[in-house]
Amino acid sequence: MPVTLHRVDHAAWEADAQVQTDLVRIYADAPDERLPLPPEAFIQAQLEGSGFFCCARFNDRLLGAVAVSPDDEAWWLSHLCVRKTTRRRGVGSRLLALTSAAAHEDGHRLRAMASELPFPDQMLLSRLGYRLTQAGDYFELDLPPKGAGQ
Repeated sequence: MPVTLHRVDHAAWEADAQVQTDLVRIYADAPDERLPLPPEAFIQAQLEGSGFFCCARFNDRLLGAVAVSPDDEAWWLSHLCVRKTTRRRGVGSRLLALTSAAAHEDGHRLRAMASELPFPDQMLLSRLGYRLTQAGDYFELDLPPKGAGQ
């Protein structure tokens, strides 16, 4: 499944009705305990300020998303969700790999608060190379050394 990365910020949200439909559908598929608000309200809250979504795109449709809240050092990830119809097909793993590459390109690490992650998400991050910090408060994926893999 050739999944590509699609970044959705406030401008992209406002400009594309299909993006709006797809992103709402992704989060409407989320288990109730995953979202603090109804999907539309959650998306709007995330897009206020500097927050955005990294989304998995396949055949002009968004299949999965992760909320990103950037700071000077890192992109903080939360609320990873994949549409029910495409779960267990590697979309979430591919989305996180693409998000990692984009963060690296932007000079940021990836982090996720451990206390906010359901156990299956913690396991996924561990399998993808994220490590729990010594204090145990968040998972982090460091940038590879400059020039590595190029």
